Amino acid sequence: MIKEGKNVSGERLSRIVDFCRLADREKFISRRTYLTDGERLENDAEHAWHLAIMALLLHEYANEDVDLLKVISIVLIHDLVEIYAGDTFAYDQDGLKTQKERENAAADRLFTQLPEDLAAKIRHLWDEFEADETPEAHFAHTLDNFQPMMLQAATDGRAWREGGRKLSEVLKRNSRTAEGSSALWNFAIANFISPQLEKGHLTKDTEIATYPKKR
Repeated sequence: MIKEGKNVSGERLSRIVDFCRLADREKFISRRTYLTDGERLENDAEHAWHLAIMALLLHEYANEDVDLLKVISIVLIHDLVEIYAGDTFAYDQDGLKTQKERENAAADRLFTQLPEDLAAKIRHLWDEFEADETPEAHFAHTLDNFQPMMLQAATDGRAWREGGRKLSEVLKRNSRTAEGSSALWNFAIANFISPQLEKGHLTKDTEIATYPKKR
């Protein structure tokens, strides 16, 4: 039922629908993580959907009580800016240098296409994720790091092997993963990272710390 006073043919609805159509372009942004069958790389939209499912199922393991709806909202929109900014590979040192600048510009361009109130709401969620200061942002980041490690393990470390990844690189990438969930980080060490080290799919150039130091 359409709520009284809602104009189904007005500018507001048209702008929202246009944005929903634009969001479809997230499906075309390829990441560097293989799907579980190892046949192709996942895309941003698949990654965001997967994080939302994981948030629903794993939020009891967050270090602090979290607002589940906010976590799900954050992970669903956190990579939308890559429609304009493109994906920045976690181990691309040159790309990481310009990532914040490119993604902030993309956010300015992207979210302002929504009606003002929705633009402010979605931009606030994205800014919260980027600032990584709230329990919800911490847990969203944990999931964002945990999920690709899970897929790495499922494909027997294929992308790590192909990239010649070192343990120190993976630990640096996950330097704050434990802040959102120490349980998930410890699980990742035992089930995703350590087995790949033992198989030689990650080069062991340092030691694993159970709780990475906070920056």
